[in-house]
Amino acid sequence: MKYVFFTGAAGGLGELCIKAISKKEEWTVFAADMNEKELIKFEEFSNVIPIKTDVTNQSDVEAARKTVLTYTDRLDAIVNFAGLIAFTSMVEGECIHTAEKLLAVNLMGMVRVNYVLFDLIYKGHGRIINCSSEAGWMTPQPFAAPYFFSKRAVEGYNDSLRRELMYLDIPVIKIQPGSFNTNLTQGVYGKYEKALSETKYYRQVLTKMKPLMELELKQNNNPAKLVKAVLRALETPKPKLSYRVGTGKLLAMLEIFPEKSVDIIYRLLLKT
Repeated sequence: MKYVFFTGAAGGLGELCIKAISKKEEWTVFAADMNEKELIKFEEFSNVIPIKTDVTNQSDVEAARKTVLTYTDRLDAIVNFAGLIAFTSMVEGECIHTAEKLLAVNLMGMVRVNYVLFDLIYKGHGRIINCSSEAGWMTPQPFAAPYFFSKRAVEGYNDSLRRELMYLDIPVIKIQPGSFNTNLTQGVYGKYEKALSETKYYRQVLTKMKPLMELELKQNNNPAKLVKAVLRALETPKPKLSYRVGTGKLLAMLEIFPEKSVDIIYRLLLKT
């Protein structure tokens, strides 16, 4: 039997991944999420063990470890999918609170889970899979700073951890998804409307920005491709260092331009 600890289990993409893994009889999944109500749905799967876990809380993660130890003394994988997204100015509203929250979940939650469970990974000769984003490597967009810098931090953490754990023969792999139509991305609309209603400086800019935002969020990316990439990262004997899935075409086009040119493009697109 193989064991994986999977955070962000109740999110749309995390749930799809867990259901795909559960179809493989050799795997047992510890499905971790703070949404206890949503975790109940996993009780129908014999090889999925739901664990209510807030990855920002040290005691919660340590309690999750104790639960894992009642089933096994080792792990074959950790998959860090817990994450938040935001739409906010960095000079208005609750930007400080938003930035701290995204760093706490997107980065430090991942760091905490890997730290607390690492001895089980080491004992199981397992691997660590960290979910980053296209935001981890693309040029940043306006009003998305907390998400971008949290994912840039994930990239730095992941790559440094990989180069540390290679001395212990523990693979560290990152997943870099684009935009998928989930509750997480749909939540951006509410955050956008809040920013628009409260702004002192950017009403015209934000109004012009909405069609571009919708174009990106409404990409028809197939979630099955992301699930397939996660399964490859989980099971392939020699996994790639990273898996990019569903990269936004318009955003990817900006990567061919120098940074100053990108500034000009945004200025022209959203000119007031």
